[in-house]
Amino acid sequence: MKKILVVDDSALMRRVLCDIINSDERFQVQDRAVNGLEALDLLSRKSYDAVVLDVNMPQMNGLELLKELQKRKISAKVMMASTDTREGAKTTLDALELGALDFVHKPNNAMDCRTDVFKDKLLRILAVVADSKPVQVKVFSREEMKTSKKMVELVSRHASSVPGNKVVALASSTGGPKALQSVIPRLPRNLKAPVVVVQHMPAGFTASLAERLDTLSQVHVKEAAEGDTLEAGTVYIAMGGKHLNVQSSMGKYSIHYTDQPTREGVKPCANYMYESLQDSKYDQIVCVVMTGMGADGTEGIKHLKAKKKIHVIAQEAGTCAVYGMPKSIVTAGLADQVVPLDQIAQEIIMNVGVK
Repeated sequence: MKKILVVDDSALMRRVLCDIINSDERFQVQDRAVNGLEALDLLSRKSYDAVVLDVNMPQMNGLELLKELQKRKISAKVMMASTDTREGAKTTLDALELGALDFVHKPNNAMDCRTDVFKDKLLRILAVVADSKPVQVKVFSREEMKTSKKMVELVSRHASSVPGNKVVALASSTGGPKALQSVIPRLPRNLKAPVVVVQHMPAGFTASLAERLDTLSQVHVKEAAEGDTLEAGTVYIAMGGKHLNVQSSMGKYSIHYTDQPTREGVKPCANYMYESLQDSKYDQIVCVVMTGMGADGTEGIKHLKAKKKIHVIAQEAGTCAVYGMPKSIVTAGLADQVVPLDQIAQEIIMNVGVK
């Protein structure tokens, strides 16, 4: 039975969350805390399989707690549960950047938390977080960033003669927003291919994720809009809550969204993105599958491989927060390369080249 710590300043909300968690035989609420200070004291003395953490609390809020855990090198597997997570997409991304693995939007009214929809979602995410590896937040020093930049420049020089018209299609889920920060900012401005990304996130969060990555990167990063024409050196992140497809017309490729039901339990689903590339005229499609629960991407890549020349890069288990999606690719025998997170960018560059 997994031991859970619940941190929330509302007595009613604490009771509702604890009732939901304890109703599942896989979990048991071991302790409760009313703010970040209490939680910090508990986490410095005891270990838990997962922490359900509110954002807005007196004395020490959720983000301050995550910073403190990082500073003291205390590893904890955290999921955010806050009313802030919908309108406060920035807060959520801050939390994910500081080491939280996933989040659930908590209704404003405690009674709405008793619905099956909320209950199922909370328990599903909690199960993934509890089974994941503790994540230590990696903060790059200036020297490491310089070394990383030099590596990209070196790889780019060798990749200047890579032939062909290519596209990169990347899929990620739990742990993905943070993992993307180790990949996208390392791609050079003159990358010779567009990059389409399906990151499992609800509507309202992907625009903030794209904006944040754009400020950190040489390549242009945007939330993909309906009808966007794919251009080399640009990263297109699928809008949360819709399925992204790549359409071809008159030798150009553009973004088209569909509103089909969830597939693999997610929307957007990477399988649709991969399958939409089956009839494209690209010389090669570089498929990248990173951290995340489930098997999204496997079926789509299988169908794509039957029709197109592809090169598949899977994230290595030890660097995944959740080794689900890449494991499924490897188990299916579809991976051409299995590489650690910090080497994915250079492998993308080597495969698609620079202009």
